[in-house]
Amino acid sequence: MTDLPATPDDAPSAPQLYLIAPVGADPDAYGPRLAELLERYQVACIRIPGAGDEARLGRMADVVRDIAHAHDVAVVIEDHIQIAQSHGLDGVHLTSGAKQVRYARKELGEDAIVGAYCGASRHDGMSAAEAGADYVSFGPVGATGLGTGEEAPLDIFAWWSEMIEVPIVAEGGLDAVLIGKLAPITDFFAIGPEIWTKEDPMDALSHLWRQDK
Repeated sequence: MTDLPATPDDAPSAPQLYLIAPVGADPDAYGPRLAELLERYQVACIRIPGAGDEARLGRMADVVRDIAHAHDVAVVIEDHIQIAQSHGLDGVHLTSGAKQVRYARKELGEDAIVGAYCGASRHDGMSAAEAGADYVSFGPVGATGLGTGEEAPLDIFAWWSEMIEVPIVAEGGLDAVLIGKLAPITDFFAIGPEIWTKEDPMDALSHLWRQDK
């Protein structure tokens, strides 16, 4: 399986791009857009949202996997452990925090990527890390009308980067200003709705992420 890239202990840390695919996208239409993006940007991981029926998610998994693995990019899917297994994905992104981390690890094995979204809860993040998560995601970090709207405070990223070795992901409501503020204390930025809702996703990404290949 393709792992998230490791950074040597003596190397300067730099945040990496973690791409979230659009919810409910048509796999055949999304494939060429993804391929173009991966030609222009270095991406560490691609996440497939978990909404949709099994057949559509399976098709999306196959399309994204083939394109991503050709570029040595890892692919995870939200929550669906069996789809991750049957379609050769690199792991899962659990939207329920630490609750399923140990189960997912048991089912997928030690080499799989198991990530956990923990909202704005430092406690849930620590629990996920202790349970063996490969990364912990906090968010939203910016204003959004989704969910409860509770934002993850920026100081949680500063604290985490000093105290916890497990990589941290910032997501939700990102803009260029927030990315600039969080860059020194964040390992990954998960970008998805910020670009896919725009008329020109590639142009939108260029304004958020300037680390071109």
